[in-house]
Amino acid sequence: MDTELAFTPATEIRRMIAAGEISSVELTELFYRRIDELNPQLSAYLALCPDQALADARAADEAVRRGDTLGPLHGIPISIKDLELTRDVTTTLGSAIFRDRVPEIDSIVVERVKAAGAIILGKTNTPEFGQSGTTENLVSEPCRNPWNTDYTPGGSSGGAAAALAAGLCTLATGSDGGGSIRIPSSFSGVTGIKPSHGRVPRYGGYGGPAVNHFSQSGPMSRTVADTALLLQVLAGPDSRDPNTMTDTPPDYTAALEGGVEGWRVAWSDDWGYAAVDPEVVQVTRAAAQVFQEMGAIVEEAAPEIEGDPFPAFSTVFGTASYTSNIDLYPDRRDELTHYVRATYDAASEYSAADLSRALAYVDRHKRRFADFFDTYDLLLTPAMAVTAFPIGEHPTTIAGRSVDPWWGYLPFTFPINMSGQTAASVPCGFSAAGLPIGLHLVGPAGAEGRVLRAMAAFEDAQPWSQHRPPVS
Repeated sequence: MDTELAFTPATEIRRMIAAGEISSVELTELFYRRIDELNPQLSAYLALCPDQALADARAADEAVRRGDTLGPLHGIPISIKDLELTRDVTTTLGSAIFRDRVPEIDSIVVERVKAAGAIILGKTNTPEFGQSGTTENLVSEPCRNPWNTDYTPGGSSGGAAAALAAGLCTLATGSDGGGSIRIPSSFSGVTGIKPSHGRVPRYGGYGGPAVNHFSQSGPMSRTVADTALLLQVLAGPDSRDPNTMTDTPPDYTAALEGGVEGWRVAWSDDWGYAAVDPEVVQVTRAAAQVFQEMGAIVEEAAPEIEGDPFPAFSTVFGTASYTSNIDLYPDRRDELTHYVRATYDAASEYSAADLSRALAYVDRHKRRFADFFDTYDLLLTPAMAVTAFPIGEHPTTIAGRSVDPWWGYLPFTFPINMSGQTAASVPCGFSAAGLPIGLHLVGPAGAEGRVLRAMAAFEDAQPWSQHRPPVS
């Protein structure tokens, strides 16, 4: 029963707590027992806060007994990615430099999670400053995939995905600057959505002030309904983020209903430029066909990609990160991970003209993707070009083609950070080796409800949450 409860959806847990069928204290204690048992195999968590969590859980149970109005996440245990500041709880940002830092403020994401009544279990593992699609740093052991612990769970929200997949939390927050929600969702067999740029305010993250062109915080879970529940809590304007959307988000739970009949859906297995493993293509193409069976019109089509988009992405992304942490470079360069050093070495040499040209590319890219959705309701691709791979062994060839080991396996995610639109990964099958494969669903800017509706329809047609990894 404990295992079943650990994998019970948040929507059901919320009902059980409100009805007095289970206490938040019991649930919180259950997760800490599971963390004690399984986290040593996974390194999913970097920091835990059991004293505060149990105090908050007791207060949540008292509120139920008093008949108080309960928040949407009342009493539900959640993990927080360690790129979000948490007051009185260690926030390392995946960096050894900040190993012992305890912030005095919460990020907006953490403020909203707390206000909704959730119980924060701890901080999940992330690469340094979120700058890798896998989760290794100088703070902890590498984060491992519950489906095969020799393999990466992905990154940069790798700890969040590993914790969810292994049943070490009910919900998780992630963030996505180049695929960091969708990569680990695909590799670890969970569900996650990158909201449109500005849908979830960003304030209280790492570093100093810098323009946020690409990154968004967002929800991760094991079911689409849970993803919608958490997104509702996180979304909405806040004046502390100058890029925030100012409109009120719709009801994401209500948006799950209705299906996709009559929708015009585009499918592409390579966007005309990507190398993709044939097994991934086979599984995701079959998933796209499910949309046809559900009544959508599925056509082979994709937005035009101008050359190789990665140089423009890396210039903008690297410059923003370098600017955020310029006080660490070069004085503390030797304390940074090799991938952060490489990023900052490159960014320190960029000229204003380099950045201007990259931003011009991004503007053209945004226009092409926006125009594409004048014709199509939804775009489907593989979430990743490969399944999860052994830790430290980034692929250098895919489908017989040489690829860059740092981004060749994620050709479909970072272009959506550049376009500013919303996109999600939902589990759609397994490889022959038993590793999860994710389907990538992309919608127009501001259309999280549409993407969630498509995810829910697919989940109804091809349920997934009954699958559990060996480490669970």
